[in-house]
Amino acid sequence: VQLQASGGGSVQAGGSLRLSCAASGRTSSSYAMGWFRQAPGKVREFVAIIRWSTGTTYYADSAKGRFTISRDNAKNTVYLQMNSLKPEDTAVYYCALDRNPPDTSPDAMDYWGKGTLVTVSS
Repeated sequence: VQLQASGGGSVQAGGSLRLSCAASGRTSSSYAMGWFRQAPGKVREFVAIIRWSTGTTYYADSAKGRFTISRDNAKNTVYLQMNSLKPEDTAVYYCALDRNPPDTSPDAMDYWGKGTLVTVSS
């Protein structure tokens, strides 16, 4: 399985960005795909994840109410719509695939995409 993330960039506080992550290779409807982020000097942390078969979503407290994760089954793509961005959202964002959901720990993820940088200026 390969994951290709895109959509990062620079935005002012209060702005929005949408991240995309396309999965290719052997995937399954039992999987979950999600987003994690890592700020400079900090550990990688969970942001949001979605179960492919049911669409059930899980969010970190920091993401609730501002971020929305969604999927397009036909395109094997997961999205992260980020609104009301804050400077503390600045990080490298990684998409990940979990073969045995539900999990929110980075250690439980089976595949990772390359990160995409999100910079939010004040």
